[in-house]
Formats: sequence, C-alpha cells, structure tokens
Amino acid sequence: MRPQDRLAVIQHCVVREMARLGQEFTVDGDVVRGPGTVAVAVREHPGGEGAGHVDLGWALELGRADAPVVWDCAAGLGQTEEEKLDNAVRMWATTTAAALVELREGRGARADHADHPELPGWHAVQGPAAVFGFGNEHLAAWLAGNRVVPALAPALLPALSSPGARRPHGVKLFLGGRSGDDVAEVRVDGEVDEAASAALRALDWPRGERLCWARLFVLLTAREEPPAPVTAPAGAAGVAPARPAAVAAARPRGLFALWGQARRADR
Repeated sequence: MRPQDRLAVIQHCVVREMARLGQEFTVDGDVVRGPGTVAVAVREHPGGEGAGHVDLGWALELGRADAPVVWDCAAGLGQTEEEKLDNAVRMWATTTAAALVELREGRGARADHADHPELPGWHAVQGPAAVFGFGNEHLAAWLAGNRVVPALAPALLPALSSPGARRPHGVKLFLGGRSGDDVAEVRVDGEVDEAASAALRALDWPRGERLCWARLFVLLTAREEPPAPVTAPAGAAGVAPARPAAVAAARPRGLFALWGQARRADR
C-alpha cells in the first residue's frame, strides 16, 4: 500500500471511530480535526515493525508549537493491510481515544477517574481495557480486581515530568501471551519504559495455556488542588464553612469489557 493510501485509510478509520464516540472529526490535510483545537495526527511507526502498526497523536491545542501531543501506537491483525489498519485504529479508539474524549468531557461516562496516592500530584483517567484471545475472561477479571496502575507507580514516577509542569502523559500497558511465552510492555508517551515493563511482568496476572492479551491506556494529568475552605468570621452564628469543589473519584463502571470476545476465532 502506498504511503498516501495508507494515510487515507487510517484517517478514514479515525473519523469513523470518533463518530462512534460521539465526536465529529474531519480530514484536513495531514491531520484529522475534531472539536475546538483538538486534532489527531498520524506518523510512521518507528522501525517499520509491520503493516498493522499505527502511531496516532492527539493534539490538545492544534496551532500551538509548545502544545502537548499525546502519542500512542496500536497494532491490528487481519487478512489484508487495510483490515489490519482498521483493527489497529479501532483498538486505539476503544482504549486510548476514550480516555482522551473523557478528559475533554469530564462526565465520567467514557473512562474512570482516580487520584492514586502512589502517584502524588497526578490525576488518572483510564479508558476501557481491551481483552482478547482464548479464555480472556480470566485476564479481564484479574484486571478488574487489581490496582495495576498504583502497583506500577514506583517504576513510572521517574518517567513523569514534575506535576507542576502540567504536561499530560499517556501510559499504555500491553500484557498477555501464554504461560512460558508472555509479553509485558509499558509505554510512556509512546516510548517503551523498561523499568515499568519489568514491573508489569512481575505482577501475578493469569498466564494460561492459550493465547490471550490485554491492552489498556491511562492518561495522567496534573491534579488540581482543591481551593482552601472559607471559614466563617468569628462570631457569625449558623454559617457553615464553604466546602471545596468536588473531586472526581474512581467509580467501578464495568469498563473492563471483553472487546475481542467476538473476534476470538481470528484475532
């Protein structure tokens, strides 16, 4: 497939998947523009590891040279290159774009929010996990019942900027395989983090006899400090202190969906 044709397929898939998330995106040259200053850029996957790999960057403020771009890569399987690209973008949308849309909407409908004490100064927005393969219910149950991000926090912290810098970080986790032939990879801002990957591999997620994988994405943003409470002046009776603004908390929403259950026969 020619580079321009490959780009056109990826962009078309991005527009379709964002529409499924209730977002209107349109192709504009080399980028796909969304609401406001949001856009999705495409770049070649480093190393050319396969036709099914895509690298997508979510630009928060298109047009600003110093604006952050959240990069993530995804891989898809299929019989043709177009089918591989289609599945890669779908995987990205299911896990990564859901968290990024949630960052914009802030309603807790598309991803979960959490402030982990193990990651001081950071607020986590975690999209649905995509779990696919044979016996995927065991891995899905483990992910739903374990605090994976806090467990990786000691290894992740050195890769993060100071919360005061206010730069968001995208953290992708990919784990699975089978007993004796497993894989555990953590990417921070699109780059493999060896320490965090080793920490992920050391966790006790289930390794079965048949192939099964999981992919999840967490967006870390600098946490807003709640305003100081306003106390009533001395002698003022019946006046209660103002309460700080509510902070979004983690809510179990059943987001660890078995995304690939219907595709187990050929994925």
